[in-house]
Parts: sequence; structure tokens; C-alpha cells
Amino acid sequence: MTTTPLTVAVLGPGGVGGLIGALLARAGHRVVCLAGESTAAVLRRDGLHVESARFGEFTVAVEADTLLRQPVDAVFVTVKQTALESALDRVPAGVLGGAAVVPLLNGLDHLAVLRGRRPAARVVAGTIRVEATRTAPGRIRHGSPFADVQLAGPADDLAEALRGAGLGATLRSDETSMLWEKLAFLAPFALLTTRYRADAGTVRSDLRPELVAVVEEITGVARAAGTAVTAEDVLAFFDRSPHAMRSSMQRDAEAGRPLELDAIGGAVLRAAPAHGIAAPATARLVADVARGTGREV
Repeated sequence: MTTTPLTVAVLGPGGVGGLIGALLARAGHRVVCLAGESTAAVLRRDGLHVESARFGEFTVAVEADTLLRQPVDAVFVTVKQTALESALDRVPAGVLGGAAVVPLLNGLDHLAVLRGRRPAARVVAGTIRVEATRTAPGRIRHGSPFADVQLAGPADDLAEALRGAGLGATLRSDETSMLWEKLAFLAPFALLTTRYRADAGTVRSDLRPELVAVVEEITGVARAAGTAVTAEDVLAFFDRSPHAMRSSMQRDAEAGRPLELDAIGGAVLRAAPAHGIAAPATARLVADVARGTGREV
């Protein structure tokens, strides 16, 4: 753990943000969760409760508010892409100042949004690989055996804090490669699990040909964008993932919530023609999910 505790805000204490906030608070850091009034009231009263095979079951006290009112060392932005613009109103630029802003959102486009809306802040690109779900305000279920954060740029203090809290934390020098490596797995996983209402195990077995086709398309786009990601690496990670793992897009579809379809599938389809890559299998999946034609296998 870091010798000097950090003051960290979590914008959007859902599955991902709630898990990070709870682990950092348990490790001795000051955590301020930013959310709507009803959620903030629950967090002030009951704290964050985590159920996890990796981290155990525990409850930890955190601060909670609807608005950032004091400077912090860092803000983890963990809302969905669909809520990013409105959520940023909870982080006034005058209070934020030059604090590190770490978005752990899906896709590629959010970095430009944050750097445009908060130009004085130090926006540190980040990704996370985890399955974590908010089952109720302040209650988080961590379902995957992994919870690994990657940060691009100078962020040694944050990486040390995350490691001290029990998370995996790696520093990267190339944010483009980092983001595409995440998207190359996430896009096939989210689109196929949502389209067919299936878990990861079913996708990699019963839907293997379609999975391979989509992974090959997306990794082709990723390599054209200047990364070294390969279809073999993505499929190997897919095959190591828990059989019952489900995507957040799939859960959002089942609950009737807005989907991050544009942030995930749309990002691939915008990049493909820009690099002269055809992606018909991915385009078909995106269109099917957009029409709501998901069916079970």
C-alpha cells in the first residue's frame, strides 16, 4: 500500500466503481462516491458491501455526495458511456483542478470527451478487466477470478494504491494499444452474449465459428490502428474466462437499460472503414442487437 493515503473520488459507484472504491477504502484511502441523491444516501448510511470469492465479503464506510465539493488526488470515472456527459456535471472543473482523471469506460471515444470537457485535468487512460455487478445501491458482487486495471501514462501513485488494495495494476506506455486490446475482447464478448442471451462458455463452444470470425475482424482493425493484438491472444483469453461469465451489455439488455452499443460495436465499425478493413460479421451483430433480435442458443 502507498505510504501516503490518497483522496479518491468515484464517479458512478456501480459494479466497477463500487468494487474499486470499496477496496481502496478498505486499504486506508479516503473515498468519496459521487452519485444521485438516493444512492448517495444509502452509501452514507450503509457503506459499500462487496461479495467476492477473491476479495472476500466485507462492508466498508465511504463518503458519498451528489457533487465533488473538495479537491481530490484522483477521480475514477466508472459510469457507462451513455451517462458520461451528464455525470460530468457532478465534477465541477473549478474543484477538480489538475487532479488525475481515470476513465474506466468501454470503447475509445470517451477520452476525447473528457479531455475536451476537463482540459486542465490530467486524463489518464485506463482499462479494467473484471466482472462486477451492482445488485442494489451500495451492494457489489464480484464474479470473475480477475480484477486487473491498466493505466497509460505516468500514474505510479495510483498503480501502487490499486495494488495495495489487492487489484492487479499495470502501467502502459501506449494508450492506443491498451484500449484496443480491451475492445478486441470486449466487443465480441458483449455483442455475442447479448445477441444470443448466452454466457461466455456457450459462446466459445456452440458459437465458435461466429466468435472466431468476429475476433479476426476486430483484431484486424486493431492491428491496422497500430497495435500488435492477435486473434490467437484474444481467443486464448476467451477460453480461460469463467464459463458462466456474462457481459454488462447483456445484463443491461435484460433489464431494459440503455446499451453501450455505440461505444463498443460502433467504435469498431467507425474504425474499420477508416483503415480499409471490412467487418461484415461485426456489422451484422451490431445491427441485430440494435434491433433487439437477441435469441437464446
